[in-house]
Amino acid sequence: MAGILTAKIEFGALGAQFKGLRGRHPIQWPALPRALLLVGIFVGVIAFAWLAYFRLQIEDLEAGQAQEVQLRAQYVDKLRQAVNLEALRKQRDEVAQFVNQLEKQLPSKAEMDALLSDINQAGVGRGLQFELFKPGQLLALKYYAELPISIRLSGSYHDLAAFSSDVSNLARIVTLKDIHMQLQEKTGQLSMDVVAKTYRYLDTDEIAEQRKEAAKAASGRPRPGATR
Repeated sequence: MAGILTAKIEFGALGAQFKGLRGRHPIQWPALPRALLLVGIFVGVIAFAWLAYFRLQIEDLEAGQAQEVQLRAQYVDKLRQAVNLEALRKQRDEVAQFVNQLEKQLPSKAEMDALLSDINQAGVGRGLQFELFKPGQLLALKYYAELPISIRLSGSYHDLAAFSSDVSNLARIVTLKDIHMQLQEKTGQLSMDVVAKTYRYLDTDEIAEQRKEAAKAASGRPRPGATR
């Protein structure tokens, strides 16, 4: 009985230390409340640090998982390419051969006169009368140049059609654009106006000069937002 009474007295004394704490600075608190406050602060700091560290670990884990998925996709893609390597090489060779064939159909700068003569001869050979044969301005593009030729000739419908067929069958690439035909009342023949476009590849010096001009134009162009 005396022990129980003593325990109640001690418990009451401990409880009394927590009374009247409101409005008082923690330094003025009794020993037990100050000790519990310090323990709570310590546990809170440890918990905050642990959660922050744990969050970083989760972010690193998620980043690693995303990278793993990306690397797996790259691996599957490279594996597929490795399996189809021979087929891809064969396709590359076929494309290279096709490009070479197209290049052979484009005349060089020195062969342009001969091509113009072939176009003219295709009309003369069909008995057509040339009223106009005027090469236009050469248009230099990235790897090739385009030369339009304004042509006006007259003859029968059959001969004009045969001329168009002969031009399309030339060894070099020639296309016919903007074809207009009309009947000449005086002669009874057809007159055809057409623009023949032929192409030639640029030689190394022309490509270098074109790139030089493009670089010069780009360097002289004002930057976006720049003021003069």
